[in-house]
Amino acid sequence: MQHNDVLEGCAGGEAVESCDVLIVGAGFAGMYMLHLARRLGLSAVVVETASGVGGTWFWNRYPGARCDVESMQYSYSFSEELQQEWHWSERYASQPEILAYANYVAMKFDLLRDVKFNTRVMRAAFQEEESRWLVSTDQGTQYRAKWCVMATGCLSAAQTPNILGLETFKGGIYHTGNWPHEGVALSGQNVGVIGTGSSGIQVIPELAKQANHLYVFQRTPNFSIPARNRAMDADYENSWKKNYAERRALARSMPAGILSQFGDKSALAVSAEERRQEYERRWAAGGTSFMAAYPDLLRNAEANDTAAEFVREKIRQAVQDPMVAEPLVPVDHPIGAKRICADTNYFETFNRENVTLVDIRANPIRDISPGGVTAGSDFYELGSLVLATGFDAITGALNKIEIVGRQGLALTEKWRDGPKTFLGLMSTGFPNLFIVTGPGSPSVLTNVIVAIEDNVKWIAECIAYLIDVDAEYIEATASAEETWMEEVRKTAEGTLYIQAKSWYLGVNVPGKPAVFMPYVGGLPTYQKICDDVANEGYRGFSIGKRPN
Repeated sequence: MQHNDVLEGCAGGEAVESCDVLIVGAGFAGMYMLHLARRLGLSAVVVETASGVGGTWFWNRYPGARCDVESMQYSYSFSEELQQEWHWSERYASQPEILAYANYVAMKFDLLRDVKFNTRVMRAAFQEEESRWLVSTDQGTQYRAKWCVMATGCLSAAQTPNILGLETFKGGIYHTGNWPHEGVALSGQNVGVIGTGSSGIQVIPELAKQANHLYVFQRTPNFSIPARNRAMDADYENSWKKNYAERRALARSMPAGILSQFGDKSALAVSAEERRQEYERRWAAGGTSFMAAYPDLLRNAEANDTAAEFVREKIRQAVQDPMVAEPLVPVDHPIGAKRICADTNYFETFNRENVTLVDIRANPIRDISPGGVTAGSDFYELGSLVLATGFDAITGALNKIEIVGRQGLALTEKWRDGPKTFLGLMSTGFPNLFIVTGPGSPSVLTNVIVAIEDNVKWIAECIAYLIDVDAEYIEATASAEETWMEEVRKTAEGTLYIQAKSWYLGVNVPGKPAVFMPYVGGLPTYQKICDDVANEGYRGFSIGKRPN
């Protein structure tokens, strides 16, 4: 079925390249989708804004950038040969190593020849008369494809804060989500960093080592667990490589797709002493599996309080000055309801003489001027400003593209009051348009590599089925979509996640509707639903021939 010819003629007069599958994004999702499309014998093109593969790991090059899922698990499982030959140097891989891995995969599977780099997709419009997607780019190139796969990533649209005067600042402005590839020299400068989420918690200890003085502008304190990162232990690595298939299967049976030791009792069913010992053990081990201590930590507020209070005590112990410690203690949301962070000496960094915490909840930023930041009544003179202000998550990258479905319906218009999908994979009114780890899937609540592999494999198998039955299109039905979004909502409301003002709800983006976007029912439950849907002839989808 290989068609990769150039067809003449389109509205603008440019040549249109025809392919079977057009993939947007060359991160881990886009690369795997390309690999599977080829295995189906299909022609595929990947369009990528960046100059290289890696997705979020291409852009997030800030000092200290590191994955919070262990390296042995934050990697592809589809190739045993790849699993055996790649060696991770640390328990938690750094950004440069993850990017090196992405490039290694691209070379090993000869992916680069079908990736169009330095090219941004501007518009994707469904052509109803021929059941094809016409995709336009900023380079003037256009692609006509039967299937379009949005592998745009959940954390790829950097969010810049709307602060009065930001554009007037004369020093360097750097966003953690779009860090200069050549690096940034900050030594000897007064540096301000705005934001104390995951990227802020990673970058702040590194900036403190470079800056003359570091001012941390914090609105919302966050819970963080020590990562306890270390060099990869050879015996640990070998234990995985001897048993990878079994361990991967076990990981996929766990809620987040991460092999962890899960407690099976309520936090309230054990004594205070036993509970403390368990928290101490997990704190010493490090990493975000701290939240796996008890199964009710994100469902029962009283249980959650036991874990939250333990971490609050640890923060107070780590920070020497009580006046500095107290603003760093999160009290306005349950632990884990926002993305829990893993850090290396984050709280201890505030003991340094060259680090000042500025509580902008108590003293909001009034404006930014050419020379610095005014918060409350104080002016902070700065040479550089680092924005650790996160992302327009899950839907942000999709909304940057003008996606037009049946009868001229724009995806942004359809999603004006919040995203609507069936299984996070497709949205009614947009036939043959697949989304990898879209809203309504577990995505960011999981080991996202596992979520990506499962979604991409499902999409590839769906396309294979459509070819087998000689179908022109597949589209989620309105009733299936409505039922699924209600399930996503109800499942979230049964947890403590909705008690936090988090980017899971989109509340970090002005004007974005506050809708809890990921599915919190866990990866095994979700995957069984997806498999059942496929096994029942794609229940909930309309499959059709080309209209006459």
